[in-house]
Amino acid sequence: MTRTQNDFSQGSMAKNILSIAIPMTVAQLVNILYSLVDRMYIGHIPGVGHTSLTGMGLTLPLITIVMAFANLGGMGGSPLCSIYRGKGEVEPASAVMGNTLTLLLGFGFVIPLLTLPFLNPILLAFGASDATLPYAKDYIFIYLLGTPFVMVGLGMNPFINAQGFGRKGMLTVMLGAAVNLVLDPILIYGLGMGVKGAALATILAQACSAVWVLSFLTGKKSLLPLKLRHLRPRWACLRRVIALGLSGFFTSLTNSLVQMVCNKVLHIYGGDLYVGIMTIINSLREVTFMLVQGFGSGVQPVLGYNYGAREHRRVCAGIRFAVAVTVGYAALIWLLNMTIPGLLIRIFNDNPDVLQAGVPALRVYFSMFVFMALMIASQSIFVGLGQAKKSIFFSILRKAVINAPLTVLLAYVCGTSGVFVAEAVSQLVCGLLCFLTMYHTVYRPLSHGHRLAGVG
Repeated sequence: MTRTQNDFSQGSMAKNILSIAIPMTVAQLVNILYSLVDRMYIGHIPGVGHTSLTGMGLTLPLITIVMAFANLGGMGGSPLCSIYRGKGEVEPASAVMGNTLTLLLGFGFVIPLLTLPFLNPILLAFGASDATLPYAKDYIFIYLLGTPFVMVGLGMNPFINAQGFGRKGMLTVMLGAAVNLVLDPILIYGLGMGVKGAALATILAQACSAVWVLSFLTGKKSLLPLKLRHLRPRWACLRRVIALGLSGFFTSLTNSLVQMVCNKVLHIYGGDLYVGIMTIINSLREVTFMLVQGFGSGVQPVLGYNYGAREHRRVCAGIRFAVAVTVGYAALIWLLNMTIPGLLIRIFNDNPDVLQAGVPALRVYFSMFVFMALMIASQSIFVGLGQAKKSIFFSILRKAVINAPLTVLLAYVCGTSGVFVAEAVSQLVCGLLCFLTMYHTVYRPLSHGHRLAGVG
C-alpha cells in the first residue's frame, strides 16, 4: 500500500517536495503565530507592555528546551518512518510511529515535574530582574502545565507529513493557531489575565492540535494507522529514533543555550531595554528560521523515501532543488531586514528607545542569514538521509563552541553590539562548513551511485 499511495519515487522531485514542503512551511509560519501573536498583544498593553514583553522573552530558553524534546521525537521518528516506507516495510514504520508517541508522552509528564519547582532560580539564571520576573513566571508556569499537549501536537504531526498528507499536517497547525488567535484578545484583554491569558490561550490551542493529530493517525485515512500494540517500547526502535532525532534536539537545545547567554549578557551590559530588543529579534528570527526549517522538513520525507527506494539520481535532484529554493528565500529575507528593520520592530513595540537601539542590532544579526540558510538546508538533508551525526556536530559547533563563547568575549570588548556580531560570525563560518561537508560527503557520493556510509 505504501508503495502505491503517496509514492515519492514517481514524478518530478520538485513537485513532490513542494507538495509536502509548501503545506509544512505554511504550517511552520502559522505555528509561529502562537508565540508572535502573544508577544504582539502583550507588547502593546498600556503602561507595562515593554516590561511584560521582556518577561515573556526570558521564558524563550525554557520553551525552546520543551520544543527540543518534541523535535527529538518528531524529527527522529518521521525521517526513519519515511525510509521504511520507501523500502515498503510497513510494520517497522508503524512501530517507529507508536514508539515515538510513547517517548513524547514520557517527556510531556517528566519535564513539568523537573522544572516547575525551580522556576525562580531558572528564570533568574536566564537574566530576569525584579521587574520582569513576575511576568516571566506567570507565563511559563501555565505553559509547562500544558507540555503533554505540546509534545503530541508538535512531535507527532511530522508523521502525518511523512505519509504524504502535507495539507492535513498544515491543518493541524492552522487549527491551533485559529484557536489561539480567537482566545488571545479574550483572555489577555477581555478577562484582564495579561500574560497568564496568553499562556492559557497557547496551551488550549496546542490541546486542540494534539487531539486533531491523534484522531488522524488512528483513523482510516492514515496509511500507517496508529495501533495500541505499537506503543509498547522497543528499545532498538527507540534508540534509532533518538539517534536520528538528536540533530533537532541539539539544534533547539543549543538555541536555548545561546538565548540564555545572550539574555544574561545583554542584561549586564544593556539592562532590560536590550533584553526586550533581543526578544523582538528572536521573534523575527523564529519566523525566518522556521520558514527555512519548515521547507527543509518537507524535503526530508521525499529524500528519505527515494533513498530507501535506491533512487540516487532523484535524491541528488531533490538536494539541488532544496538548496536553490532555500538560498533564494534567504536572500529575500536578508533584503527585508536590511531595508525595513524599523517597520519590523514596530510590529512588537514602538518605543523610541527600542527602535533606536534595535534597528542596528537587527541588521547585524541578520547580515549573514544566507549562509545560515545553507546550514539549515544541509542539516535537513543530513537528517532526511539518516546522517544525523553530521547535523548534530554542526549544531553544537555553531551554538555551543562558537556562538556562546564569542558572545561573552565580544560583549566584554564591544558591549551590547558584540552579542549581535557573534551571531553573524557563527552563521558565516558554520554555514559554509556545513554546506561543504554535505556536498562532499552526501551529494558527490550519491551522484556517483554510491550508498551512504552508516545508512541502510
